[in-house]
Amino acid sequence: MLGSLSSDLSKQGVRTPAKGNCAACGKPIVGQMVTALARTWHPEHFTCDHCKQELGNKNFFERDNKPYCEEDYHNLFSPKCAYCSKPILDMVTALARTWHPEHFTCDHCKQELGNKNFFERDNKPYCEEDYHNLFSPKCAYCSKPILDNYIMPSRAQWHPHCFVCIVSDAASQNGGSFFDHEGMPYCETHYHAKRGSLCAGCGKPITGRCITAMYRKFHPEHFVCAFCLKQLNKGTFKEQNDKPYCTVASRSCLADAWQRRRRERLDVW
Repeated sequence: MLGSLSSDLSKQGVRTPAKGNCAACGKPIVGQMVTALARTWHPEHFTCDHCKQELGNKNFFERDNKPYCEEDYHNLFSPKCAYCSKPILDMVTALARTWHPEHFTCDHCKQELGNKNFFERDNKPYCEEDYHNLFSPKCAYCSKPILDNYIMPSRAQWHPHCFVCIVSDAASQNGGSFFDHEGMPYCETHYHAKRGSLCAGCGKPITGRCITAMYRKFHPEHFVCAFCLKQLNKGTFKEQNDKPYCTVASRSCLADAWQRRRRERLDVW
């Protein structure tokens, strides 16, 4: 239309000076024109270099001195989301990849991470809570994740405040000493109770010599006659009513027992 108008005006003696040559077709521009990328264009020739859609007054993007509509520019050149593979306009950069903010989520709970702290495992992001629940070492006592200091006396790990006797919940005594039984910590008393090495006389642990008698263990000095309290030796005592007696005391005890039974019989008669 503009070309016909220019021709008609020229025939009538009216000068229609050209405004430059079109960057697309190379022909002179008379009438309306588009100025972009430091060049001039016929409006119908200023099109997206990819889809050839007229750009007109639309937003456009430039790449290698060529115009592109917004959709094609992002599809062709914008970074792609590591989750959905679609172009990213507003993005998060993490793990050497780019993401839509709504797609950068914890791999376990799917919560958006945004600007929160996150942890990486096998090139996947995790929120702090899920990372520790899934991958941090667990305390052998409370089974909760260990995030800071820990005690590792054997194969297991413990929170310092959880490293207590497994029976009594008492903290380690004697400067932090403890006794291990089947991978679990015990205070001295419960350790020996578990192993059957408490003295049947005083109830305290036996750490040295001991006497085993009547299916129990004794400190040598606590294995005494139940009647005269004389110290006994294994093999030189008599057992009566689950109590040890020396030979002399056992005869006396038997006599006393016979007299008691005799009196009981007389009382009955």
